[in-house]
Amino acid sequence: MTREQISLVQNSFQKVQPVLAEAAQMFYDRLFELDPALRRLFHGPADEQARKLAQALTIVVTAIDRPDQIRGAVEALGRRHVGYGVRDEHYSTVGAALLWTLEQGLGDAFTSPVREAWAAAYGWLAFTMQRAAATSATELAVAAQ
Repeated sequence: MTREQISLVQNSFQKVQPVLAEAAQMFYDRLFELDPALRRLFHGPADEQARKLAQALTIVVTAIDRPDQIRGAVEALGRRHVGYGVRDEHYSTVGAALLWTLEQGLGDAFTSPVREAWAAAYGWLAFTMQRAAATSATELAVAAQ
């Protein structure tokens, strides 16, 4: 990510923060609209899941300019998601739901550069999680042999 993209993500996120709980719920509504089968991956209360998403987004956005500081936590998140049944193809649906939610929340402030910046941030996040998940799955398969 460029410095400009980092700034766009962090500045636009500040505009979403006052309504972050509602935005997180909108995200899940959109996610399940895009792929109703994903609903089975979630077992806890919807408001708790929305709170966890809001918390994770806040951490990632706050430290996106220092990826080495959060890489370990993002990798651990990716490894945990394997246990929840998350597969690689789910990441694109999550990305689509995230960008849609941001567009709804930011309105006219969701410009093409802001969209591209968020897509880059999510791309890094998804790639890091998927790589850790794949490594974890490989290690488990080797250990089982």
